[in-house]
Amino acid sequence: MDDLLLPLFPLDVVLLPQELLPLHIFEDRYKQMIGECLAAKTTGTGQQEFGILLLKGEELQAVGCTARVVNVTRKYPDGRMDILNVGARRFEVLYTNEEKAYLRGGVEFFDDDPAHDTPDEGEARRAIALFRQTLQRLRKAKEIPVHVPPPYRHLSFRLGGTLPLELDFKQEILALRSESERLARVVRVMEQLIAQLDLVEKARSKAGGNGNVRAQG
Repeated sequence: MDDLLLPLFPLDVVLLPQELLPLHIFEDRYKQMIGECLAAKTTGTGQQEFGILLLKGEELQAVGCTARVVNVTRKYPDGRMDILNVGARRFEVLYTNEEKAYLRGGVEFFDDDPAHDTPDEGEARRAIALFRQTLQRLRKAKEIPVHVPPPYRHLSFRLGGTLPLELDFKQEILALRSESERLARVVRVMEQLIAQLDLVEKARSKAGGNGNVRAQG
């Protein structure tokens, strides 16, 4: 029963499925947590994933995403480590457990409703085209290779995970169970971001200077 509890890592971060997330682990409780996840990965028993939940002030969100350690990129003599993770499964916390040094929870995993898990071809192609345009502006490059092969299930996560999205917006789309609705929201944000970046570029070309733009949901 103990193995069914998911280790929880409250952070000022929203992780999306398939999104890459580097983390620097320095607190003793999280060194222990990651160490146990890595041991479980080696033995094939126990919890190999840990759950990332958005912590806003004192409020911990109930919906999060599990992370799998892709690799340990650096180990330090004092036990600290740098790890690269990838978002995996979405979950909702039903209850928490504080018997260990780190928080754990009984969770319910969920995915999209079966009838709403894949956008139609036209929606997908339009979203990918906008994604390419957005990256061109963000990276200031005329040609950006974008390879997003079908099937387009979870396309919104594949695109959104590389965009500068607001945390509240990421939290909203993380909880949605319709890919079409989620993708439509990501498309609107990309349209807004392109318009904002174009305005910044016009202003910069006239007066010089720098500007950072973050997408609003």
